[in-house]
Amino acid sequence: METQKFSYDNSIVRAFLYATIIFGFIGFTFGLTAALMLFYPELPEFFFGTDDTTIKSLASGNIQGLINTHGAFGFGRIRMLHTNTVIFAFVCNIVYVGVYYSTQRLLKTRMYSDTLSWIHFWTWQFMIVATFITFFMGINTSKEYAEHEWPIDILIAVSWIIFGVNMIMTISKRRVRHLYVAIWFYLGTWVAVAMLHIFNNLEVPLSFSGWKSYSAYAGAKDAIVQWWYGHNAVAFVLTTPVLGLMYYFLPKAADRPVFSYKLSIIHFWSLIFVYIWAGPHHLQYTALPAWAQAVGTGFSIMLIAPSWGGMLNGLLTLRGAWDKVRENPILKFFVVAVTCYGMATFEGPLLATKNINKIGHFTDWVIGHVHLGALGWNGFMAFGVIYYLVPIMWRTKIWSVKLANWHFWLGTLGIIFYAVPMYISGFTQGLMWKQFNPDGTLLWKNWLDTVTAIIPYFKMRFLGGLFYISGAILMIINVIATVRKGSFQKEVPAEAPALANIGNKRKEGEGFHLWLERMPMLLTVLSLFTISIGSMVEIIPTLSLKKSVPTISAVKPYSPLELEGRDIYIREGCNACHSQMIRPFRDEITRFNGKNGQYSKAGEFVYDRPFLWGSKRTGPDLHREGGKNPSSWHYKHMYNPRSTSAGSIMPRYPWLIATDLDRSKMVDKMKLMKNTFDVPYTKAQIDSADKWANNQSAKIVKDIFSEANDLKEAYAKRPQGELEKKEIVALISYLQRLGTDIKTTEIKTASNN
Repeated sequence: METQKFSYDNSIVRAFLYATIIFGFIGFTFGLTAALMLFYPELPEFFFGTDDTTIKSLASGNIQGLINTHGAFGFGRIRMLHTNTVIFAFVCNIVYVGVYYSTQRLLKTRMYSDTLSWIHFWTWQFMIVATFITFFMGINTSKEYAEHEWPIDILIAVSWIIFGVNMIMTISKRRVRHLYVAIWFYLGTWVAVAMLHIFNNLEVPLSFSGWKSYSAYAGAKDAIVQWWYGHNAVAFVLTTPVLGLMYYFLPKAADRPVFSYKLSIIHFWSLIFVYIWAGPHHLQYTALPAWAQAVGTGFSIMLIAPSWGGMLNGLLTLRGAWDKVRENPILKFFVVAVTCYGMATFEGPLLATKNINKIGHFTDWVIGHVHLGALGWNGFMAFGVIYYLVPIMWRTKIWSVKLANWHFWLGTLGIIFYAVPMYISGFTQGLMWKQFNPDGTLLWKNWLDTVTAIIPYFKMRFLGGLFYISGAILMIINVIATVRKGSFQKEVPAEAPALANIGNKRKEGEGFHLWLERMPMLLTVLSLFTISIGSMVEIIPTLSLKKSVPTISAVKPYSPLELEGRDIYIREGCNACHSQMIRPFRDEITRFNGKNGQYSKAGEFVYDRPFLWGSKRTGPDLHREGGKNPSSWHYKHMYNPRSTSAGSIMPRYPWLIATDLDRSKMVDKMKLMKNTFDVPYTKAQIDSADKWANNQSAKIVKDIFSEANDLKEAYAKRPQGELEKKEIVALISYLQRLGTDIKTTEIKTASNN
């Protein structure tokens, strides 16, 4: 058979590699900044100005500078920027590096279309830049790992589809009959992420000329769809494609074949089948149906087996090559990465069990767990791939092996100093929250007692971040020096015989999976089917059965001012630190509800688009916040949290007090809620929305002035009605509404009417 000559395209790989390094450093910087703000909340004041004489500032001492930022550098937005940059810009770009490099070599062909490759590259990088701009501006949906607004969601989908088409068409013109295991993981990843992204991000724009949208799902239904997506974003963005990289690059770096072909088959199919079911374990003891929680727990525990199968397949590939690990920093990174993968995938199922979840959920334990995977598994796999590829693509040796080893040890120290303090912090939080005195009162009644107890661990976590980013800086120096020293090979000549057409029928003696490996479309369809089973079983009943969310007659829609206040709450990223989900535990009911206590019911959230249950309690739960504190307290708390709560680590929000509320879309929001989502607003209510908002804001301001004479005197010198126009009043209206509907003597639901 005639040998065909062709070339591999290294230029697209180089582009994604540069993007990985640049955005990785930016993402680490955002993370380090967020970590610093958790024990130094005055950081924005230090840079932009403050009226607090106890704080040093680079500005002139005028708080107007902080006001002028309009919250762009607030903790909630920095946290969103960190998580999205690390996931979409760092991990996804290194996945594209690995896919574009390995796919060509595994299939003995160039990518199907250089044009599609570059369209994919530029649309993805444009999406990342657009994310930076919109998140800094406060344009977000608040949904974990899916905070992008609808135009960016569409751009992500288009870019992902282009990537998939290019990959599938490349497979169709391959010169290798059977697909290697890495390709299975790439295909499974592509179909899963497409499904997850599209269905989770179904939303209705307020208008096609603006950025605001509302989730197609509400309350408990939104929660199960979001964590079906959120957990499986971890599965199919942070895990399966990186496993594909492991199956290609680890054997290459070790110069050893994969330990077990059969284990690879079991690993792939069991992982993509089981993983998709586990999402509800993020919602244990919440207002989610009990059957869904039980399914999530069961499949999470089962997930240990396929996850550890992959870990063992990776580590055992190094049989006979462990002597190389001592000298080769690439293998060092891979070994620790795979080990961290095994540790994180054992810990995740433990956290999914109800006994451990009731202590660990909402605490820093989860943060430590997540970062063991992110820093160890994703970060170290990325670093290993970069160190492997740069010398090959630039046809030289790495500039400094010693520097790479220093990076490894600094990164390892960073992981330890990050994860261990977070575990201790999480245990401390979970146990302190639940402790009672002999007389039945909470031992740590003041929430700030639990916050101040863990500040030392926040500082240690920051130190771990410094170690980690220092190692990344060494890598950047090493890469730049290696690139300057070498000569980049844009086109890599290759040759291989064309693939003979032997038909699609299974040959005698050919194993089923061996046959399936030469049927890429069937393999892709079977992957989609395998992934869809769990999705359909969990999602369809919850969305289709009206009785799965019992109605509560006392729960009414938000007023127009409260709706605006809720959007401000989302804009500022308040759900990053505050949950709105009181679980049926004695300590939570006592702490957050008082004598009128009720744990959270699914029927309370039927008008919440999106849901705001949260996943972390840095501050207290707010689901019963309404009426707990006077409106003047909220005003002062937002202006300077430390004036009402000594030792608070909450940032300041003075721009809410200085900025007029934009009511131009208030009526449109009510019409959308009524016409699209069947929220029971009457025509009279919509027609009188402005008057309704005016009356409610006037009542709040009247309360503020009656409660705080100092504020009354301050505003007496200003134009009458000024405070009523501010964003702070809308936010207060929302906070004062939370939980008030259910504080009645009898809660009527669909089951007892």
